[in-house]
Amino acid sequence: MARVSAPEKAPKPRRLRRARGAAESLGSIVLGFESVVVFLGGLAIFGLKALPAGIDQWWGVVAGAVMALLMIAASGVLRHRWGIVLGWILQVIVGLGAFLVPALGLVALIFGGMWAYATIKGASLDARNARLAHDPRPANGD
Repeated sequence: MARVSAPEKAPKPRRLRRARGAAESLGSIVLGFESVVVFLGGLAIFGLKALPAGIDQWWGVVAGAVMALLMIAASGVLRHRWGIVLGWILQVIVGLGAFLVPALGLVALIFGGMWAYATIKGASLDARNARLAHDPRPANGD
């Protein structure tokens, strides 16, 4: 008896990935790395017993973990304008942590600068890429 084989299935077409802009890509990198540093900052607040009297010190770890999770979540929504604004708000909150541990001011300065570069220069690159996609004839100097 001849063996009848099942018809071969056609391979599923690959799903195209959404194009990400430079601001979204750079911003998610900055927030991802900053989330690790902010969590470690929460551990520093706990270890240095930097919270005011009357507040349990373990809240420093909780605050660091919550900030880290918020930064990771924010890196996923940077395609929206409110995601960029959320990133700026998180940068301000990290800066306010300098009142508890002054070294967090240095963290806020470094990562805030990287965040500013990622959002401002990234938006500039996105606008340039959109302009070049619309008019493929580059202007002199592009």
